[in-house]
Order: sequence, then structure tokens, then C-alpha cells
Amino acid sequence: QVQLVESGGGLVQTGGSLRLSCAASASIFNFNVMGWYRQAPGKQRELVADISRRGGSTNYADSVKGRFTISRDNLKNTVNLQMNSLKPEDTAVYYCNMRLANPQYDVWGQGTQVTVSS
Repeated sequence: QVQLVESGGGLVQTGGSLRLSCAASASIFNFNVMGWYRQAPGKQRELVADISRRGGSTNYADSVKGRFTISRDNLKNTVNLQMNSLKPEDTAVYYCNMRLANPQYDVWGQGTQVTVSS
């Protein structure tokens, strides 16, 4: 069973940067779209960014365009999210996601907390 482990969350001031990393336990990582989602208190989980299997195509939520960058390393089975110019509204638990053919079987990490202070 594939496992995803996130790291890199923390507390940062407005305007600061953080880099989230997600490591997958299996090589099937190479065959799947990977994404980062976030969920703020009282809100639904939302897509932040995703990246195609080979990294040639990326997609971002409007709220993070120009500030966040998603990347992947298929040799290391990792996907990263570089977050710059952070805002208090970016505060949330961030989840790594492996998208499978049937969304019912998508794989999720345990989440990492990002808190941006004003």
C-alpha cells in the first residue's frame, strides 16, 4: 500500500516562505498525477496545485498563482510545494495527494500544518 509522508510545515510571518515536501513509498508515484490540497478550519478541502506524471503540466488555484510552485522528482518519488509571499489566508493543513483512476482510491498524506501570522 502506498504511503505519502509530508514535511516542511510550520509557522511563518506574512510575506515569508515555506517549502513542503511529500515522499511516496512506492514507485507507482511515477504513473500518477500528484497534487497538494489544503483545508482551513471550517472550510472544505481545496486544490492548491497539481502536476502531471512527468511534470510537464501544472495547475494552480487562482489564489496561489504567482506565489506557489509545485514540482516533482520521479527518481526520488517526491513532490514539493514552494510557497512564497505567504498570507494569513494561506493558513491551513496541507495534504499531499496521489490521484488514481478512481478518486475513491486516491492516496492522501497525513497533512502538515502551515500557519501564517499577520
